Amino acid sequence: MNTPQPTRVPRAVLAINGARAARRHTRFVRVVAAQLNEIAPGTVRVRVIPVTRDGRRRTWVVLDSNNGPVGADREQHAAAYGLLTRAFPGADWTRARTYDARTGLLAVDEPTAPAALALNSAEEAGQ
Repeated sequence: MNTPQPTRVPRAVLAINGARAARRHTRFVRVVAAQLNEIAPGTVRVRVIPVTRDGRRRTWVVLDSNNGPVGADREQHAAAYGLLTRAFPGADWTRARTYDARTGLLAVDEPTAPAALALNSAEEAGQ
């Protein structure tokens, strides 16, 4: 039996699907940014850091504006964290994360040492 199977997708289809995905992403970024602005006005970046204090795991949430930290209470911090965990259910929240409301990027926020300290050299790692 000889059944024809497409071997490639036309470029026009790829372009249309790409444009739709870009619009969905742009809409998502605007909605999350608007909700963060309602939670704590001026918020453009949210940092989520898991910490252990007195043997208990907690989550530290920092809300930043373009000019520095946003003055927010505990409920606003919890609301921003809840919004992000619902917006990114597949993210590993046991690692420090930073969400940028301008770009919609959720990135791992690992602390690093300056190269001049040479703390990341292979020789020291073996000791």
